[in-house]
Amino acid sequence: MAPALPRLLVTRRLPQEVENRLGKAYRAQLNADDHPMSEAEILQAAADKDALLITPMDQSFATGMIAKLPSSIKIIATFSVGHEHVDIAAARQRNITITNTPDVLTNATADIALLLILGAARGAYWGERMVREDRWNSWSPTEPLGFDVTGRRLGILGMGRIGQAVAKRAKAFDMELHYHNRRPVAADLTYGARTHADLYEMLPYCDFLSINCASTPETRGLVNEALIAKLPKGAIIVNSARGDIIDDDALIAALRSGRLAAAGLDVFRNEPKIDPRYRTLDNVFLLPHLGSATRDTRIGMGMRAADNLDAFFAGKRPVDSLT
Repeated sequence: MAPALPRLLVTRRLPQEVENRLGKAYRAQLNADDHPMSEAEILQAAADKDALLITPMDQSFATGMIAKLPSSIKIIATFSVGHEHVDIAAARQRNITITNTPDVLTNATADIALLLILGAARGAYWGERMVREDRWNSWSPTEPLGFDVTGRRLGILGMGRIGQAVAKRAKAFDMELHYHNRRPVAADLTYGARTHADLYEMLPYCDFLSINCASTPETRGLVNEALIAKLPKGAIIVNSARGDIIDDDALIAALRSGRLAAAGLDVFRNEPKIDPRYRTLDNVFLLPHLGSATRDTRIGMGMRAADNLDAFFAGKRPVDSLT
């Protein structure tokens, strides 16, 4: 008799190709209507499972959920690169393997970072609104006007895979590149960017600041009033990393005062319940966390998560193991 397939709970709906694969390899409980599962609902569904496949929206895994999981749970695969929504230390204490999905979303997220730069600089929000609201009734040499991107100075905060991909794309716009990272990056991966060991030393060189670092205790709230004050007046900030890296009060105040010319944001603190003040600002280009939102990328992420699960249940260490 063949051994029973491992029991898997998937907390959100995934691309059909991924669910088909999981359905063949596991006794998988899927989320057919894609509703956000509550902590109580996840715990109830996990009672007879061996593994979980979760997403960044399952925030309770960072706030005590892992201690409540049944002893049958041996691995949690997260459908993301970031893992700040999982208490890694608590997982280690319970000998639960945690995996993520790096690499496959690098290009899609870097594309969004460039979209944010262009959208914020060229007034994509107010420009489209003029057309949609039928307020575009003439052409004027003087208004409305955006800001140049080509040849301007770009600072990249976080020079990992995505930061490097942003640098590669920005180079095509003849941008002067600067970066700050926890440690220097090999020169052949930086596309000529100048490294700055001190973040605050880099800031005066940033007409644009692209946030591409991970959300950690050290980076949460990092983009605050003091940091913004070191940027050139009229700088533009874009964030395609994590929303909690930005102090919303500081950013909104700087956008309202003109200290910053514009911002482009794909991620937010407490998303999707974002700070409503952002919706009142014409100089902010807003996207609903589209960084990895292409069909190919989401399928790739799901397949990477499935690869990790398969390796674990085959008695191997998953290539993307975080514990």
